[in-house]
Amino acid sequence: MALLEVTNLSITFGGLRAVDNFNLTMEKGELYGLIGPNGAGKTTVFNLLTGVYKADEGLIKLDGLDITGHRTAEIDRDGIARTFQNIRLFKDLPVIDNVKVGLHNQFNYSTAESMLHCGRYHKVEKEMDEEAMKLLGVFDLDKERDYLSANLPYGKQRKLEIARAMATKPKLLLLDEPAAGMNPNETAELMETIQLIRDKFDMTILLIEHDMKLVSGICEKLTVLNFGRILAHGDTKDVLANPEVIKAYIGE
Repeated sequence: MALLEVTNLSITFGGLRAVDNFNLTMEKGELYGLIGPNGAGKTTVFNLLTGVYKADEGLIKLDGLDITGHRTAEIDRDGIARTFQNIRLFKDLPVIDNVKVGLHNQFNYSTAESMLHCGRYHKVEKEMDEEAMKLLGVFDLDKERDYLSANLPYGKQRKLEIARAMATKPKLLLLDEPAAGMNPNETAELMETIQLIRDKFDMTILLIEHDMKLVSGICEKLTVLNFGRILAHGDTKDVLANPEVIKAYIGE
């Protein structure tokens, strides 16, 4: 059974068909790319998959469960996590606390225990600290645990956002242009990080990206969107050699 099955997903904004009959099947452990020109509908697909938008038509199944129409918090619990094109960290919180935000779907205590620091509060906080530090170690951020996230270099802020998403223990990780704004060295390090996540956690990853070097270097399969419709899909090498894909990117 496929981990993700998306069938005829569609949405219209003000008469414009932003995504039109989008289909996607991902097997567990795949590293899959979603590419296309600006405005092609890529982030809209992510917003549909994570409940930010409600589809007009279509079906979304995650690990056999129909999650169509589920709200964002429900989809997080179902097992989909994401990052954003524009980094969305809690910049006034320390690095470790950003990761702990992602852990709250697994660890909890009552409001009273939180306010009074009593009951299970200290035990749960210690467990969360330990779990967060394990993740920060994977992303080479453990030495910055107490830094304000706003004070991290740009590339490390990207890594922290991915670490926070991974803290929810997702089945499927969505990365929206993680290399945006990075220099070549940061991009190369990001490629290694994404591959590490996939291998260490057997993670299934769907990646939106404009950096074709990154895409061709790590994605096994690609789907190309243009004007909200699928232009091509298949093995990465074949898709990137497709004349229609080349035409869409260079605008001829």
